[in-house]
Amino acid sequence: MRRTLTVAAAAAALLVSAGPLPVAEAGGAAAVAAGRWGVAEAESFWTPERMASARPLPPGPPEPATAPQVPVAPQPPETPVRIPPAPSATPSPSPTPTVTTTEPTPTPTPTPTPTPTPVTLPAPGPAPAPPVRPALPRVPAAGPGVGQDFGGLPVVGRMFLVKGGGSYFCTASVVASPGRNLVISAAHCLLGSDTRQVAFVPQYTRAEPRPFGMFPVVRTAAGRSKIWIDQRYRTQGVNRAAALDVAFAQVGPGPKGRRVQDVVGGNRLVTGAGYAHARATLIGHPSTAARPRLCVNRTTKYTSGDARIPGSFLRIACTGYPGGTSGGPFLLRLDGRTGTGDVVGVIGGWKTGGDKPDVSYSSYFGADIRKLYEKAVAGAKAS
Repeated sequence: MRRTLTVAAAAAALLVSAGPLPVAEAGGAAAVAAGRWGVAEAESFWTPERMASARPLPPGPPEPATAPQVPVAPQPPETPVRIPPAPSATPSPSPTPTVTTTEPTPTPTPTPTPTPTPVTLPAPGPAPAPPVRPALPRVPAAGPGVGQDFGGLPVVGRMFLVKGGGSYFCTASVVASPGRNLVISAAHCLLGSDTRQVAFVPQYTRAEPRPFGMFPVVRTAAGRSKIWIDQRYRTQGVNRAAALDVAFAQVGPGPKGRRVQDVVGGNRLVTGAGYAHARATLIGHPSTAARPRLCVNRTTKYTSGDARIPGSFLRIACTGYPGGTSGGPFLLRLDGRTGTGDVVGVIGGWKTGGDKPDVSYSSYFGADIRKLYEKAVAGAKAS
């Protein structure tokens, strides 16, 4: 829900639902909601035509004027924690082309507070078979901050959902976990009890909408999607709780019964890594393009001066990230062979990711996000 709309356009967006109205169709949202929601139902519902017609979420409803301010202050640097995937066999070397990007031109920045060496947490469980991945697309070289469309990465895709009778999408990516079944996105994308028919599609493009099939977000016995969002974000809203604009979701097996991380891999979650990074890769699915978008640039710390949107955020200048890119990952140390890296942010937070398409923001990944991840891991394991 990038805020790129004018006030008049925002009002219009609230009156006109995006995409087709699934509830009006035979076998549509109403029928699916009453039954199970597995991969067969998800792929039947989210046809290529419906996915292509889905739109970014419009701006949300006004927040209560009496909502208290979020008690989330700018967080001091802490020991970085990297959460790795479970051990897996190393794929055999192949002549796979690699993702190539250009090192950004060094720019003088305030020296960040030194941080200790990241702590790697052990991952339980036996080693599974290595993921089977296609050749990674080659990315033409571009200058720092210049966004460019490309073929995508298997670990990043679109998260489709139905809300208020309309078909929508955001960007999401697989995050490594012991259960190998979690994805990460922005909380504002998945907020609301009317969020239904949620499914993750890795490496979506208009030309090849399901290269790995579809991974439906798991439902509880009561029919609720298994999505973890900090309760303060739910109760205090997208502005006052902007520093907590992160969500995790559990997805079920794909069409061949395999877990998503076993199929496409997973990015390692890193918390407490600070705000300033010399080289970060930003990936998102713009509403204006048939393919995802990639950009490399440095990140800086942005502290809000607006009392209505408190907190400090990661900031990156990258061209061409309009609506639809919300939830897209900020990646460090992207490996061109595996197509995975360390995720330190997702597009969201300050004005839900940015009020201009050429500058994006992320909530800071500190102790609150680590606790939310641990809660998602425990919840996904218990199911």
